[in-house]
Amino acid sequence: MVKKEMIAMLLAGGQGSRLGVFTSKVAKPAVAFGGKYRIIDFPLSNCINSGVDTVGVLTQYQPLRLNTHIGIGIPWDLDRNIGGVTVLPPYEKSANSEWYTGTANAIYQNLDYMESYNPEYVLILSGDHIYKMDYEVMLDFHKQNGAEVTIAVMPVPMEEAKRFGIMITDKDRRITDFEEKPENPRSNLASMGIYIFNWKTLKEALLTNASQPGLDFGKHIIPYCHEKGAPLYAYEFNGYWKDVGTLSSYWEANMELIDIVPEFNLYEEYWKIYTKSEILPPQYLSSDSVVERSIIGEGSEIYGQVYNSVIGCGVTVGEGTVIRDSIIMNETQIGSHCELHKAIVAENTMIEDDVKLGVGEEAENETDPHIYNSGIVAVGEKSFIPQGVTVGKNSVVFGVTSAEDYAEGSLPSGKTLIKAGDKQ
Repeated sequence: MVKKEMIAMLLAGGQGSRLGVFTSKVAKPAVAFGGKYRIIDFPLSNCINSGVDTVGVLTQYQPLRLNTHIGIGIPWDLDRNIGGVTVLPPYEKSANSEWYTGTANAIYQNLDYMESYNPEYVLILSGDHIYKMDYEVMLDFHKQNGAEVTIAVMPVPMEEAKRFGIMITDKDRRITDFEEKPENPRSNLASMGIYIFNWKTLKEALLTNASQPGLDFGKHIIPYCHEKGAPLYAYEFNGYWKDVGTLSSYWEANMELIDIVPEFNLYEEYWKIYTKSEILPPQYLSSDSVVERSIIGEGSEIYGQVYNSVIGCGVTVGEGTVIRDSIIMNETQIGSHCELHKAIVAENTMIEDDVKLGVGEEAENETDPHIYNSGIVAVGEKSFIPQGVTVGKNSVVFGVTSAEDYAEGSLPSGKTLIKAGDKQ
């Protein structure tokens, strides 16, 4: 029987509904980030950089693009004969077939997979955060303290602590108590949703609590281990960590990449971020183009002006077009003499000439103000925006639209235009 010291289980099944149209056809971990990457590249790269060569990726919602992206794990050096990366969708069993109903239920349904490696430790990760972390250092901390469960925590400002699961620890970092989104927090150590379990402890906890509806780590497994008196420790992480769960945090995290000295550097030699790369020609910038403080992906052709923006691969920006503070994903075509301000445009979109996105005064979005806000204009994948139209702020366009969809050639701020057939 194969024995691995530590294997990783990466939860990548989430829909990420607060990303609106950007996750209506694709799981959140597969959303593009920083030009040529996808969000899941970060935890996968962390694994291989930390010497963890066995990763189970648990998928559920819209897994096609994620599966295609991961393949057999070659870009992350995870194509191993023993171990490597394995995509673990829910599957039909002889007795009963069920979807993953909670984070821990998804892990429970894959006990056989974990058992086959007979690991000493299991690392539980989530597939939708942007960060670099050496899990080996966390494992050393786990061993040194004789912990059965170690939870990665991050100090957050006290006023924000009520948004998180908060750990209360003694002077040795042993967890004495925890609170889920407390009104009056007693500590500022927020759980990052990264856990190391002793395999025996995890297995016993999963089997004992298997019948709990929506079996979840924060709600069931961690409290169960705590009540049993298992030693739980908090491992403090002080690096860069971003939950890109909302459009504004997704936009901000991309914009932080183009700071003159970025807080988060994608290009460090000793901690590479790997991704599946298409073989593409280099970027082409015409003699009239202007590019300032931007990331431009391979295979893109820039004939206009790009400021403070992240442009993916295979994008065309027509002459006379000005793009500011925007994120343009792969294979999008933007015509000439357009203006884009604070726009997020998804993959394979076609924007014709003389289109203006993100203009005018802000207004609250009429259908989903909790998703579409912060002055961002969102355009879903494979959309078509016809020539000469104007789209306001906090608005969303998704689908193949025609001139008739824009009264007097405009979609005012705060409006939602989603064509039938592209419903979320």
